[in-house]
Amino acid sequence: MNTLRFSRRRMIRGIGAAALLPYLGRMSAFAQSAQTDYKALVCVFLAGGNDGHNTVVPLTQSEFNLYKNARGSLALPDSNGPLLQVQTKNGTPYGLNPGLAAIHPYWNSGQLAVLANVGMLVQPVTRQQFLANAVPLPTNLFSHSDQVQQMQSGIPSSSGGTGWGARVADVVNPLNGSSSFPAAVSISGPALFCAGKIVQSASLLPGFNLDPSGMQLWPQAAGDARKTGLQQVLSLNSGVTLVQAANKVRQDAMGLNALLTGNSATIATPFPGTSIGNQLKQIAQIIKLRGTVGMNRQIFFCTIGGFDTHGSQSWQHWDLLSQLGEALDAFYKSTVELGLPDKVTSFTLSDFGRTLQPSGTGSDHGWGNHHLILGGAVQGGQLYGTFPTLGLGGPDDSGSRGALIPSTSVDQYGATLASWFGVPANQLASVFPNLTGFGSQNLGFLG
Repeated sequence: MNTLRFSRRRMIRGIGAAALLPYLGRMSAFAQSAQTDYKALVCVFLAGGNDGHNTVVPLTQSEFNLYKNARGSLALPDSNGPLLQVQTKNGTPYGLNPGLAAIHPYWNSGQLAVLANVGMLVQPVTRQQFLANAVPLPTNLFSHSDQVQQMQSGIPSSSGGTGWGARVADVVNPLNGSSSFPAAVSISGPALFCAGKIVQSASLLPGFNLDPSGMQLWPQAAGDARKTGLQQVLSLNSGVTLVQAANKVRQDAMGLNALLTGNSATIATPFPGTSIGNQLKQIAQIIKLRGTVGMNRQIFFCTIGGFDTHGSQSWQHWDLLSQLGEALDAFYKSTVELGLPDKVTSFTLSDFGRTLQPSGTGSDHGWGNHHLILGGAVQGGQLYGTFPTLGLGGPDDSGSRGALIPSTSVDQYGATLASWFGVPANQLASVFPNLTGFGSQNLGFLG
């Protein structure tokens, strides 16, 4: 696993700006050789287990009645506002949570889609098979730590050492030519999703600043002398592999910092000042630098937490989805600003879904979940996959509380994104080892 962690806590202070020159020179060479094709995948992880039942609500009368009866006090609409009505190509009506008002218009304009009832699977499972324990299942279902790892690794056990996002980047890495810029970047600290076998990855924090300290001396000559001394230290070949590698990380981190804090990374589109807004703004800034660093394929990961809503769910869930919707709206508009709306696809993942049946004022850990996909290449205005029957103890319930058995696997979800990204069909199984056990490898939500 080749990972660069550009974190202030992990950097040794006092690194001179003079050390940037070799790195920036290499990036200019990368830009000259870069291909014109560009694509990026942006994973937004809803940490804690988003309640898909209150993200997308069925509005046909019979299904809505089942939903309302099972949801009890958690049923929408509630005091946070009316459901945002949408309908699929065949006229089936659904309601989006009112917190998603900022991205609601993208449904009708064709950039927003929903993938229904997605989850981690070893193979397709029916209710009867699940209850009889007749087929292999992912390990430790309903466990946060295990399911976070599995959703990011794409492996239905707790032993996955790489993430499926980085494995996708590994396959298409030749499209990045000679660039050594990190192909997989997490903007919320270290993430398994971005850990690969070949590509470099980076772990950043929004607004990070790695400018060297201790270089602003008086007179100026003293500061210049210190910078010169530091440059000599960094360029010295000590013959110690660990020291050389550390110096390389320092130089590359400083190079990235100089780019992101310069005018070349300025984004005019306003972003909300929330955590997820700042993360997506940082991603937009890095995408803007694609020509400078010579990148044609990039994977990004960011996180919004708080979705483990065991209590006080109504307002909390609405607020979290409002933050998500407003940040995704700004991010999509930034891709329009950059002239890349059809080259950047954002999508959600989460630990798991929630139980349909409430638990007091909240909900408990579930399994299958609904996810959002946004971008100019999305075949939007449509719900993909199979929307579940919401009756407690019904054909899609793993028990009696509405913890859905997924009808679409994470493998199929990821493979559809990976195919659009450029992974050849004959290499999809190397990224998603269980993919061959499922019917369709392309769900059709990307054109």
